[in-house]
Amino acid sequence: MADKTREDEAIRGVAEHLTNTFSATHSQAEVKAAVTKIHASFADRPVREFVPVLVERKARTLLSGSSD
Repeated sequence: MADKTREDEAIRGVAEHLTNTFSATHSQAEVKAAVTKIHASFADRPVREFVPVLVERKARTLLSGSSD
């Protein structure tokens, strides 16, 4: 349970960081939707330690590509 809480907090931090980073090109809702969708894609993965880092990388790539 503590690991889930820690991961959820990290994901919220990722969303907040990316919202600040992409504020000029994407709304908070768009960033949160991207982070939520990508985070959900890792739901069945047994190793959770790097999920927040992977979510941030994938969301950053997605948001960068769609801001063109």
